[in-house]
Amino acid sequence: MNSDVNGGSKPTRRKMLGAMASMAGATAALVGAGAPQGIGEPAAPDAQPLEQLYAPARLLAYKSRRSSSWDRSGGNNDAVPVEPGSTATVLNAVGAGVVTHLWFTISSSDPMHLKNLVLRAWWDGEATPSVEAPIGDFFGLGLGDYFVYQSEMLAVASIKALNAYFKMPFASSARITVANEGSIRTDSLYYAVDYVTLPNLPDGLGRFHAQYRQAAPCKGEVDDWTNEYSPAINDRKNLSGKGNYLFLEATGRGHFLGVTQAVLQNQDGWFGEGDDMIFIDDDTAPTINGTGTEDYYNGAWCFGDQPFAFAHNGAPYIMDPNRIGGRYCLYRWHTESPIAFERSIRVTMEHGHANHRSDNFYTTAYWYQTEPHAAFPALPSPADRVPRIYRVGGAGAAHPAAS
Repeated sequence: MNSDVNGGSKPTRRKMLGAMASMAGATAALVGAGAPQGIGEPAAPDAQPLEQLYAPARLLAYKSRRSSSWDRSGGNNDAVPVEPGSTATVLNAVGAGVVTHLWFTISSSDPMHLKNLVLRAWWDGEATPSVEAPIGDFFGLGLGDYFVYQSEMLAVASIKALNAYFKMPFASSARITVANEGSIRTDSLYYAVDYVTLPNLPDGLGRFHAQYRQAAPCKGEVDDWTNEYSPAINDRKNLSGKGNYLFLEATGRGHFLGVTQAVLQNQDGWFGEGDDMIFIDDDTAPTINGTGTEDYYNGAWCFGDQPFAFAHNGAPYIMDPNRIGGRYCLYRWHTESPIAFERSIRVTMEHGHANHRSDNFYTTAYWYQTEPHAAFPALPSPADRVPRIYRVGGAGAAHPAAS
């Protein structure tokens, strides 16, 4: 016998193995002497694992198509120019189908072409677009700068390759355009729109929507503060969402898929103490309450001031954090459980705790819903879309960069 540290005894390894063998023999005898039928036999096939096994091999009943900027002469001039004030049509499809992938890359001497080029999409002959956003914001580049990242729905590949993987169904037609609302010619717009055609669409499909909004600045309710954690700021209350920044306000039936957000700080300190508050259908109080901006984006503790990018969440761009001029780009996809609504939805977020801060927010919300959709807010002018620092008071108000 071996002794343990408490003075007791424990069996040797040999005796333990012998006991296990005896138990195995007893179990075998039980099985051979009238044990319930099925013990020790393979389980019946489970339909779900089998379907997962078969899924990649199931034959597909659609036709694959692509609309691209390839050179129709057979040469290598595989792009189109977009003059100031003009629009390039990148998809004009008739019939039923689903857009599955968007790809763009752009050559332009305009330093703000990501803000000045506007992506729009119409489904089924509707009068107003279901997608309307500066092209950079649609792909998560909300401050006019390129950076590389990967997520489930959006990716920017090396170098300056914009990719989107949203599924965008249409029953009778689809039109997608890129308009140059700036003053400088886009020399080369390369594009590829992958889609499939179908005999018809099944019932119960919403249409894809994407909507741009901004608040520059997102005016805070307090100007005279230097420490956001002082009792005068930290003890403020906000239960109703009054004054929150609005990501999305939609009517109809649908589900909210996610958001990309860019932030330019007008004040020193951590910008992200604000909570997300989502109002569904007729709820006057928030149906869903969050605990902080970085928490909504599924990070924590001010992101540690370090960029990251995952399938469902990320802050892939962080520059000069926690000070005037700090820059962030963020995203969150609710693909694991899209936020459903029957009649309406309002997706909001505080700007600072109880809306005490006055930073610049630029966002694109993505969702599916029945048509017709509510009117979109007017797109800000190209000059107003360009990020710049504003003098707004609060921490760091005397900073020379503020104007």
